[in-house]
Amino acid sequence: MQTVNRNIVHLDLDTFFVSVERLLNATLLGKPVIIGGMSDRGVVASCSYEARRFGVSSAMPMKMARMLCKDAVFIRGDMELYSRYSHLVTDIIAERSPVYEKASIDEHYIDITGMDRFFGLLKWTQDLRKTIIHHTGLPISFGLSVNKTVSKIATGEAKPNGELLVPKEVVRPFLAPLSIRKIPGIGEKTYPLLRSMGVSTIETLSRIPVDMMERVMGKNGIILWERANGIDATPVRPYSESKSVSTETTFDQDTIDIIRMKEILVKMVEKLSFELREQQKLTACVTVKIRYSNFDTHTLQQHIPYTAFDHILIPMVKELFDKLYQRRMLIRLIGVRFSNLVPGSPQLNMFEESTQMINLYQVLDRIRHKYGVKSIRRGVDLKNSEIVK
Repeated sequence: MQTVNRNIVHLDLDTFFVSVERLLNATLLGKPVIIGGMSDRGVVASCSYEARRFGVSSAMPMKMARMLCKDAVFIRGDMELYSRYSHLVTDIIAERSPVYEKASIDEHYIDITGMDRFFGLLKWTQDLRKTIIHHTGLPISFGLSVNKTVSKIATGEAKPNGELLVPKEVVRPFLAPLSIRKIPGIGEKTYPLLRSMGVSTIETLSRIPVDMMERVMGKNGIILWERANGIDATPVRPYSESKSVSTETTFDQDTIDIIRMKEILVKMVEKLSFELREQQKLTACVTVKIRYSNFDTHTLQQHIPYTAFDHILIPMVKELFDKLYQRRMLIRLIGVRFSNLVPGSPQLNMFEESTQMINLYQVLDRIRHKYGVKSIRRGVDLKNSEIVK
């Protein structure tokens, strides 16, 4: 059981992509709006509450969404625009919060434990929400409670554009009548299993013996049982712009072979972007590094819309390399780093792509996961066997 009394805020921008579009086009207010790939083979990245009433949901094939809600306004998304607003919200939170975690492009957790000695916690959180709305114009909801799980569920109950405080003494009564779907971690596979056991509400789940949950679902069963009982010791992990994945290669002999170096950069990007997708993370900053034969080291970085796809990152890395390599000296080392990482699905920026492209990445990643990252490569890689460490 938890012994430390914590105070955790969960903030979630309501229908984020749709809200940004409505901010720039007021005629979209009150209308069903669907954002995603414009072809029938595209997928829904986001949709308004009005569209959800027709059964539309995220990740749904666009063809089905058109059938369910033919009168909706369909918009191809702009990840660069959404990334800019996401950073703006994060900057406001960072300026005012003691410890915060950016959980996704539109979600944040804040640990305000101990601040009750100096502030009224509810008022402090309300003021932060008002500040975000004032400076961005975006609707945002929050839940304030004893841990990340309860706060996130509270946010869901507060939507749209609302707020909800769940004190420690009412956590269990608050959770009890809610559907088990409200618990983070219960997805398409877990939900039918629990329903087959006759479990529909959080209260019912909380009353199942924990050892039975472990027998049926392993360690995940224990976690779900704890969450149903309002228990979650998961910390708010401080968000840092320095969070990154990187790789670099030092050449056996210093070189000015640009073609060879770009081939190696492509392999680096493939390796790192696969790592991002495996970790279900997105990057918003790309950095290229060069070390010359005299050991002078130079880097150049570029902020980009959130992504984890090779075909978007490779051209950016090549462009940065071309801008960075100006001295025409022998090069000793090259490297690539992806930073400003947040959890998220790379499907977010597939607005212009089809489900075929998404399926292609999924197939390639399954092959790499089973046989190793080098098991399948772009044709350009086959000319060069340089090892990317």
